[in-house]
Amino acid sequence: MKKIPHTFTIVFSLIVLAAVCTWFVPGGEYSRTVQQVESASGAMQQREVVDGSSFHYVESEPQTWQIFTALFKGFVDKADIIAFILIVGGAFWILNNSHAIDVGVLAFLRKVQRLKRFRLVQLLGVENIIITLVMVLFSLFGAVFGMSEETIAFVVVFIPLAIQMGFDSIVGLCMCYVAAHVGFAGAMLNPFTIGIAQGIAELPLFSGLEYRCFCWLVLTVICIGFVLWYAHRVKRNPETSPVYKLDAYWRDRVREQASTPTAHVASRAAWVVYVLLSAVLTYLSIVYPFTALSIGSGEMRLVAVPVVSGLFIISGFLLLRKSVHYFILDVLLFAICFLIIGVLGYGWYVMEISALFLVMGIVSGLVDNQKADDIAKLFLSGCKDIFSAAMVVGLASGIIFVLRDGHIIDTMLHGLTRSLANTGEVASVGVMYAFQTLLNVVMPSGSAKAALTMPVMAQFADLIHISRQTTVLAFQFGDGFTNMLTPTSGVLIGCLGVARIPYGVWLRWAWKFILALILVGFLLILATLFLSLPGF
Repeated sequence: MKKIPHTFTIVFSLIVLAAVCTWFVPGGEYSRTVQQVESASGAMQQREVVDGSSFHYVESEPQTWQIFTALFKGFVDKADIIAFILIVGGAFWILNNSHAIDVGVLAFLRKVQRLKRFRLVQLLGVENIIITLVMVLFSLFGAVFGMSEETIAFVVVFIPLAIQMGFDSIVGLCMCYVAAHVGFAGAMLNPFTIGIAQGIAELPLFSGLEYRCFCWLVLTVICIGFVLWYAHRVKRNPETSPVYKLDAYWRDRVREQASTPTAHVASRAAWVVYVLLSAVLTYLSIVYPFTALSIGSGEMRLVAVPVVSGLFIISGFLLLRKSVHYFILDVLLFAICFLIIGVLGYGWYVMEISALFLVMGIVSGLVDNQKADDIAKLFLSGCKDIFSAAMVVGLASGIIFVLRDGHIIDTMLHGLTRSLANTGEVASVGVMYAFQTLLNVVMPSGSAKAALTMPVMAQFADLIHISRQTTVLAFQFGDGFTNMLTPTSGVLIGCLGVARIPYGVWLRWAWKFILALILVGFLLILATLFLSLPGF
């Protein structure tokens, strides 16, 4: 079998290709203007948008030695994602050292095996039920609040679970990362794509919700069905997995569970940490008695922090009496709960989430009776283990800088936009969708792409007499699906790095599945031309 190049080799080759393009594609620019648009929260804010009629050619700047500065610029541009990967990697290394996840996975599998005595569970399969429920949950996270970068932290949780159930690391990655990004593509309420795109297109915020719910359901069912089919094939013959040899690392980790104690009596330090955590959460409950959780255009005012804090204090006390391992898992579970509250209620992003997982890691180490120096060493070991994933994120981001510094991104946009002229409705929608899909390869940021393309696309929709909602749907699908393929996506490269799956292996495995999703997305977009749909 032909050897697949290293991920670094593939990404650097793309940087070189981008530099070659700057020698042949003429330079061009659009003028940008600032206008008031409605944000995802309903407030008016200023945003830079493109004047669709302002394109003009400029002197090109062919890139040469700049291919070697692309890594530095990419690191600077993606510093938040890189720091997030390193901090989460270090925090989970501390947690993993306690073997809490190993103990939890084994205990979970023992419990679900007992469900096999029920005939319905036997018919459906325990593993199938687990995969389905987890994927539905993460798909909802992607659809409702745009979960993306956060999935990096869950890869190290679900891959061991998948390996324990007899699958491979690809199944574990699909359970969290792919599920969340299919939900992201078929989102109903994602403020980072739909909210911004509809605001720029001057549409009511989150209008067309009914049809988007249908789209989300169709895409999620297809995704789950494909993953279940693949998981069944791998379990029947593990060596058919393209990552069978690579998964030796994860299988070795799982084997260590056999010697892992299932009970670990809490030390005095563990109880001190519990008391301090309880005191901090009690204080936060007083400071933040109510939280306004924004879901789409709606808002719910709940006593979220006090309720979650109270549940942790009660469950933590009971679990700490049973085992340190279970208490550490409780800390992980409630860290996820506070992550959701922070994202929906307080606008958290990678900085706050990094801090949350760092606290989780430190608490795990202290509860496991580790000294401060040992915790620091474990954290650095985790950073070292995950560094290659962080490194390739910066390298992949360098592709964008070569294209941008060469002044050819706007030229490419202009050329693709002109290709939409003088076509019928179906062809226009098809080209528009293809345009958004291809543009995502060089501009993976949904927010930036919405600001760049929606002013042009919304006006073009008016000219050919199709709904502006259709253009938003084309943008939404075009932005979502190829995020799971493009090497310029920092989240994809980060997740692959954590999962230890080379980009070339992933590309060869995923491209047919992503292509199928793209085709299904096109059919869902076409339906808006022929059906009378609410909001369209």
